Amino acid sequence: MPKATTPSTDFSAHTPMMQQYLRIKAEHADTLLFYRMGDFYELFYQDAQKAAELLDISLTQRGASNGKPIPMAGVPYHAAENYLARLLQLGESVAICEQVGDPATSKGPVERKVVRVLTPGTVTDEALLNESSENLLVAVYPQQATEQSLFGIASLDLASGRFSVSEVSHEASLQAELQRLNPAELLYPDTVSWQTAWHPCEARRARPDWEFASDSANALLCRQFNVQHLDGFGVSHLKAALGAAGALLNYVKLTQRAALPHIQAIHAEQSSDAVQMDAATQRNLELVGALSGGTVSLFSTINCTATAMGARLLRRWLQRPIRNTQTLECRYDAVAALQEHDLDAIRKHLREIGDLERILSRIALRSARPRDLTRLRSALQAIPDLKRELSSLAALTLWREQLAELPELRQTLEAALVEAPPQLIRDGGVLADGFDEELDEQRALAAGATDFLKQIETRERERTGIQTLKVGYNKVHGYYLEASRAAAAQIPADYQRRQTLKNAERYIIPELKTYEDKVLQAQSRALAREKWLYDALLNEAAEHLQALQVNARAVAEIDVLHSFAKQALRQNYCRPSLTTTRGLHLQAARHPVIEAQLEAPFIANDVALDEQHFMLLITGPNMGGKSTYMRQTALIAVLAYCGSFVPAAAAELGPIDRIFTRIGASDDLASGRSTFMVEMTEAATILHNASPQSLVLMDEIGRGTSTYDGLALAWACAEALLQQNRALTLFATHYFELTQSIAQLPGCKNVHVEASEHDDTIVFEHRVSEGAANRSFGVQVAQLAGLPLPVLQRAKQVLYELEQAPEQAQSKQQVLSLETQTAPPAPVEHPMVKELETLEVNGMTPLEALQWLARWQQQLSRTGTKRRD
Repeated sequence: MPKATTPSTDFSAHTPMMQQYLRIKAEHADTLLFYRMGDFYELFYQDAQKAAELLDISLTQRGASNGKPIPMAGVPYHAAENYLARLLQLGESVAICEQVGDPATSKGPVERKVVRVLTPGTVTDEALLNESSENLLVAVYPQQATEQSLFGIASLDLASGRFSVSEVSHEASLQAELQRLNPAELLYPDTVSWQTAWHPCEARRARPDWEFASDSANALLCRQFNVQHLDGFGVSHLKAALGAAGALLNYVKLTQRAALPHIQAIHAEQSSDAVQMDAATQRNLELVGALSGGTVSLFSTINCTATAMGARLLRRWLQRPIRNTQTLECRYDAVAALQEHDLDAIRKHLREIGDLERILSRIALRSARPRDLTRLRSALQAIPDLKRELSSLAALTLWREQLAELPELRQTLEAALVEAPPQLIRDGGVLADGFDEELDEQRALAAGATDFLKQIETRERERTGIQTLKVGYNKVHGYYLEASRAAAAQIPADYQRRQTLKNAERYIIPELKTYEDKVLQAQSRALAREKWLYDALLNEAAEHLQALQVNARAVAEIDVLHSFAKQALRQNYCRPSLTTTRGLHLQAARHPVIEAQLEAPFIANDVALDEQHFMLLITGPNMGGKSTYMRQTALIAVLAYCGSFVPAAAAELGPIDRIFTRIGASDDLASGRSTFMVEMTEAATILHNASPQSLVLMDEIGRGTSTYDGLALAWACAEALLQQNRALTLFATHYFELTQSIAQLPGCKNVHVEASEHDDTIVFEHRVSEGAANRSFGVQVAQLAGLPLPVLQRAKQVLYELEQAPEQAQSKQQVLSLETQTAPPAPVEHPMVKELETLEVNGMTPLEALQWLARWQQQLSRTGTKRRD
């Protein structure tokens, strides 16, 4: 591999071409430069080496400049999108440098300049984006406010123009917000040392600290929105967030090198408006992605949207459920009304509208392709049909009234565009005949000249007798007459040889040259006119940008409500009832994701949390369904606060401000945290932040340490949740000691997941009943997992010995004595011990003694590991 040299700032010793390249590269030192040369984008020096490694393309040399070889790698321009997508996914940024000069009139290298910079967070090209998820550019501005840190956060989806800001006051809250936003690219001040624990985004950019100054940010934002102040947007008081927003907007302007008319507003997201979920909760509930890395999640299960913009909105709603009961009731009304309507008819119109949101962003950025305009035409044709379809549904009046039909724009696009245009305007043939008189004239001239060329071909075949003679064209030699070399004797004297090929000769005649000029001039004028008209179409569409964006938002919301209705009908969901009374009551609740995966009927269970019992202490065997029971409760709350119907026979929910989970754990080796440390960190977050209106899921707290340390921690956490936080809590545990201690405290109630044993095999019933479980069935579950039989037998023996050891009983008694005002349960002796105490050993024969031992052995083998509680 050639060794890359670092170009100096003195370019005089280089060739003119490389001088041009190096000057442009110096302005984009930290960005891969795609330098257009003919039909390729070329990269040189370090860029070439890096691209060759990342894209697995050949690294070659381009002669020498300044006396040294130049490493080079390139990709065909017509296939560049595939390579760009791979680079952006790897967190790289790419500057696109195009030829802007005319090669025919240029002296020296053709003029080139960077027309745009592609970064992971600022792409809008359809081929470079995932249609069902947002592509967010996020800026974070940490500030020290009094005694605690304050983080300003700004996020922008350039492909839709949605611009939001917020402020959080703790690192855990910052981590939760970034987990929800999942930025494609992240900006932060260069004076800040970024903590990977905040978010491990691959594409992180340190920007100059002055770009985050609130005063300059305020001025930049006012110019963008054409206002004198930002009071009307409700963000003026968020100084840290505005600093982040200013830096973000400045970065976008630098990379896009174009106006951003589709960014017309900025929205403040207040934590009090939504049901808050920290990063661990978002992961554990698998709202939009599976913990295992798979694709099955709540989003994938309930997503019945017809458009990509609807799918993206559904994802946002799931990650940020709202608390405005008026808005939620409007959504419930709409879902109920849609269930009584023809959902397939609505879906048909929605599909015809398509991804209007992203089409509009490309129109605003003047990067829209012809097929974007045909999709806009289809959308405008479908909107009147959708409005008529919804006209009988009073519950959807709010959304229907937001739909603007824009007949003039629709008629213009219908008249202007052919039915199926080519992909690029440079290919021509995008605008329909009859749309523009001048364009028609130029096309007629070009077509007439082309017809004359065919006449020449026919005439020359008759004249020479060469039936294979044909008129051809290429960009280098223009038009020519081509004949096989075998026909050389038949070539007339007035033919001038233009090019020799292996098996053919190419000739030119004066008449052909004359018409070549006419054809090329007519085609060139027609294409120039068509490009001008196409730009005028983009300008006309951009004039309606605000109304079109309102259309896109309304259609996306209708699509999500339509999806809720379709899922509710398909899976028999019920309408939730929202109350102002604290609590949560679910009848026959089901897990939406697991139910959709099962072929057998799902075992439904009730949940009741209220002022009398706001903690359920859940016991039962592993794999018995405790975690499913807990998760389904949280997922139903999420769905209800999104505006969806829920998988239950009936559901009544009081106010919920936050949802917390402590379910499962794994090492965080990058941060030097063990499984137990992760577990305790999550528990600490819950205990510090949970309120009486929070929903808390605590699963097996304390299991990452020794038995008695774990029991003590679980005991203390449960007491704190009951007596201090007073949160609505589902607390699962294998510490049966808690069922006799914590369950006696006010507000707590024992429930257990039922299981039974048959012939030493456990049967999971997945039903939740009142009362505490008396066994964990751990050895039986291990048997199902396939542990070797000798290991299982030894485990049974050790378990029995541990249960009978007086030291253990005494230790348990000591732990239980920690409880105040509650006597520990009296130990229950094993039946065989009682039998042994009454046995008259002296009067037994040896044979009778052996028979007793054999019977006990059979009984032990049959009963296995029954515990004494």
